[in-house]
Amino acid sequence: MSDFRSDTVTQPTAAMKQAMLDAPLGDDVFGEDPSVNRLQELAAGMLGFEAALLAPSGTQSNLIALMTHCQRGDEAIVGQQWHTYRWEAGGMAVLGSIQPQPLEHQADGSIALADIEAAIKPDDPHFARTRLVTLENTTGGKVLPLSYMREVQALAARRGLRTHIDGARLFNAAVALAQADAGDPVQQAREICRGYDSVSVCLSKGLGAPIGSLLLGSREFIQQARRLRKMLGGGMRQSGLIAAAGMHALQHHVHRLADDHVNARALADGLSRVVQSNARLAGKAVAHDAQTNIVFFDVESGLADALLQHLADNKVKVTSSTQRLKNQTMKRIRWVTHLDVTNGDVERAVQVMAAF
Repeated sequence: MSDFRSDTVTQPTAAMKQAMLDAPLGDDVFGEDPSVNRLQELAAGMLGFEAALLAPSGTQSNLIALMTHCQRGDEAIVGQQWHTYRWEAGGMAVLGSIQPQPLEHQADGSIALADIEAAIKPDDPHFARTRLVTLENTTGGKVLPLSYMREVQALAARRGLRTHIDGARLFNAAVALAQADAGDPVQQAREICRGYDSVSVCLSKGLGAPIGSLLLGSREFIQQARRLRKMLGGGMRQSGLIAAAGMHALQHHVHRLADDHVNARALADGLSRVVQSNARLAGKAVAHDAQTNIVFFDVESGLADALLQHLADNKVKVTSSTQRLKNQTMKRIRWVTHLDVTNGDVERAVQVMAAF
C-alpha cells in the first residue's frame, strides 16, 4: 500500500514513540506539564515569537487565532481556497461570528495586493469591521515569496489590521526557500513569520507527529488564546505525551522535509512522462510541477473514475476533487509525499499510472 492522500497519515517513528514514553507529565490546563511548556518555549524561540500554545488540531489553532484577533461582527480577509475559509467547516462564522471576506487567488497562490486593499471596509456602520488579513503558506503546495509576505504585512500595518499566517506547512515553505538560497530552514521559517501577529503550525503533517498544532504570538495574545482554547474544548491534561512528539518533530524532522520535496518532484516528473507517452491521456491530462510535497494531476472527467479505480485496485491511495478549468470540468488528483512515502513508492505509483 502506498498512501499519498495526505501528510497527516504519517505514523510516529520509533524514536518519536520513545520520546513520548519518556516525557515527564503534568496538568497542562494548570500550566504544569513540563513537556508542553518546553515545546511551547522551543517553538516560540525557533520562530521569533514571545509565546506559543499547543492545541489539538490546526483547525482549532486557526479558529483560536481568528477569535482572538476578531470580535463578533468583525471581518477577516481570506483566500477562496484557504483552509481558514473553505476547509474548516465555517468555524469562524459559526463559532466566532466572524465574517469571512474571501478573495480569488492568483496563479502563484497569492492574493493580489490591490484586491486586499479594495476589500478593506471603511469605518461605516453599514459594513462589518475589517480587522484581520489571513494568509496560508504553503498554499496548495506553493510557497508564497518572502517579498510578498513583507508586502502584505506592510499593507496591513498601514491600514491598522492584524495579520495571521496559517502555516500548517510552514516548514515545507521554509525548506523550499532554504534550498533555493542554501540557507537554514529554521531561519527561513522565522523570516516568513517576521512582523506577523500570529502563526499556526501543524505538528501532525509533514513533521510527522501524531497529534497537535501550535499557535504563536505575543504573550498577551497567547494569554487570551488560552482562554479560548478552554472554551472550545481544547484544554488537555497530561498532554506532554503529545508535546514530546512535537518536540521530537521540531528537533529532528524539519530538515528531512527536503526528502519529501525530492520525492514530490520525482513523482511530478514521472506523471508528466506518463502523460507524454500515453496516447490514452494525450490532451486529457496534465501533471503539475511540485514546489514542495504536493503534486496535482488533472484528468478529464470521462477518464477519472476509471483511473481512480485503477489506482485503488493497485493499492495506491490518493484524494481527488472536481475542478473547473478553462471551461472544462476536470478531476484533480492530489498526491502528497511524506516521511512514510519512499522513493520506491513513487516509482511504483508511476508504474501503476503508466499501466493505465
